[in-house]
Amino acid sequence: MTTTIKHVLAVDDEPSMLRLLEISLRQAGYQPITAKDGREALEVIRTRKVDCVVSDLHMPRMDGLQLLKEIRQENVELPVIIVTAQGEIKSAIEAMKNGASDYILRPFDLEELEVAIRRALSFARLSLENQFLREEKTAYISLIGDSEAMQKVHEAIRQVAPEKATALIVGETGTGKELVARAIHEGSPRKNALFVAVNCAAIPNEMLESELFGHEKGAFTGAIKERIGKFELADGGTLFLDEITEMPMQLQAKLLRALQENVIERLGGNGPIQVDIRIVAATNRNPQEAIKEGKLREDLYYRLNVFRIELPPLRVRKADIEKLVKHFLAKRSVDISANTINALLGYDWPGNVRELENVLERAAIISGNQAIMPHHLPAEMVSTGLTHPETPENTNSFALPNAVEALEKRLILDALSSTKGNKSRAAKLLEISERSLWYKLDQYQLK
Repeated sequence: MTTTIKHVLAVDDEPSMLRLLEISLRQAGYQPITAKDGREALEVIRTRKVDCVVSDLHMPRMDGLQLLKEIRQENVELPVIIVTAQGEIKSAIEAMKNGASDYILRPFDLEELEVAIRRALSFARLSLENQFLREEKTAYISLIGDSEAMQKVHEAIRQVAPEKATALIVGETGTGKELVARAIHEGSPRKNALFVAVNCAAIPNEMLESELFGHEKGAFTGAIKERIGKFELADGGTLFLDEITEMPMQLQAKLLRALQENVIERLGGNGPIQVDIRIVAATNRNPQEAIKEGKLREDLYYRLNVFRIELPPLRVRKADIEKLVKHFLAKRSVDISANTINALLGYDWPGNVRELENVLERAAIISGNQAIMPHHLPAEMVSTGLTHPETPENTNSFALPNAVEALEKRLILDALSSTKGNKSRAAKLLEISERSLWYKLDQYQLK
């Protein structure tokens, strides 16, 4: 895995010291940038990519402490290391209080400088990742299901995860495309870096480019400070682009260049930024049809479609429904009756796993977190999926007494199933006395 070269800005009014810093930074593997005072440093920061600042404390026009304060007003995350003399510890502590990442004392050696920079960059990266994780709202569950269709998906994930290849996940809305992408990331050598997800359909077109590639301060109206895009945030990790066919065509061209050259450019930026990421894309459309409709560039499709995973809809993997139900209801410790499971199995689930989760959450609320019965489900599921008790051929199923008897039997069996045969609890669910329940069990010859 390649490592992105970091740009370190050295600020000092002494030419000899500035030259020493430049040589030291280059030897340590960084791309050095120099400025002779605080004002010049600010101009550099506003116009170029800078990952870390190493600044002297005492300089004309604008000293290191004032430079630090100006940087913090515009960029909270940019790490700043203050260089000071042995007798100026109080000034260094004052700098730390104002947001300096660290300080080093003159004279220093190359190893000491390198350790300070590495530590500051690492802390800044962790801070950025923590902020991203706090803001991330996507729920993550493990990929559940061992039906024949899902076994093929699991095998595909095992095959592609350790590789560097891009992957394209195709499946209907709600089938779990992001879960597959996360599983690929977790099984890859990049699992210790970030998994960053972007839904191309959920972000307005005019904002998507900035969201992906970032922007510099002043790049457009409202860009009051620089913004790191999702490409830079995912550096070293995985970038998941959901609903890729909803990305504007001109932005698809920029994405294609980023994939081919491993470089991006911020909006308003002056130069390329090297990135090392793995792209996993997804769509709920047929890619070939999307190409014909002008929704997807053909060259981008071939670049993404190195390894393709087809996700089955829930209606063709109904063997997994009971496991999914148990998983979702385990969060609430809620039971479900056998007849309710039958109703769920008889439904076609156009919204797939996401619809199943939402239906169960609604049913748990309606039931008061008690056992979920068929009547807690939407009417269309009960009418299409419920298996009613069989009646003899010579019985008039339209007669009201027969219908009432069938309903009573079904509700009693549901209550007993949900309470695991506990008659007292079942009677409470049915809102009848335990004696009445025993009577009806005997009347209907139910065990």
